[in-house]
Amino acid sequence: MTKTLKIDFVSDVSCPWCVVGLGGLEEALRQVSDLVTADIHFQPFELNPNMPVGGQNIVEHVGEKYGATPEQSAVNRAAIHARAAEVGFTMKTGPESRIYNTFDAHRLLHWAGMVGGQAQLKRALFDAYFTNGQSPADHDTLVAVAEIAGLDGAEAREILASGRYADEVRTAERKWQAAGISAVPAVVINDRYLISGGQPAAAFEQALRTIAAELEPAD
Repeated sequence: MTKTLKIDFVSDVSCPWCVVGLGGLEEALRQVSDLVTADIHFQPFELNPNMPVGGQNIVEHVGEKYGATPEQSAVNRAAIHARAAEVGFTMKTGPESRIYNTFDAHRLLHWAGMVGGQAQLKRALFDAYFTNGQSPADHDTLVAVAEIAGLDGAEAREILASGRYADEVRTAERKWQAAGISAVPAVVINDRYLISGGQPAAAFEQALRTIAAELEPAD
């Protein structure tokens, strides 16, 4: 019998390495499907919690935050695009792209975690931002993305307008920060094991096999 692993995937909607990490994790889970099944929960983390709604140019932002030159930013972006392509994701960010506030997207993800469809919403949000260049801070965009993920657009709009789930998201963010998560993606398995960063599928697979071997046999 397979063992069920509780997996908390702590990430941000605008984190490119989170796209890479999720793709690697999902491929690894396919490779070990004879050993484990996964109960995945997407947990909130904001890379730029103070970002205004209108956002900031990506090259300007990376320069201010990390000290990268436009040339270094372009090289890093190309490398991330290549890693994303390896997991089947098309990333089209460029020098004119913007970094946005993602708090409202996390509120919708919290809701989706309650009603179902959280994984579909997470992937649709990645598509909207990284492939289609849409803002995860724009409510019309978020409603459309929720509908793409099979969720109720009218309820999504009401949630966004009302501020619902803001406290829950803030509480979850503080929880993971208190647990020592300071960078994403962070993959926490069974509240015990941590795999950090946008690892390739092979690295995730090795870790999952090791964890499965350490667990008690399923009843």
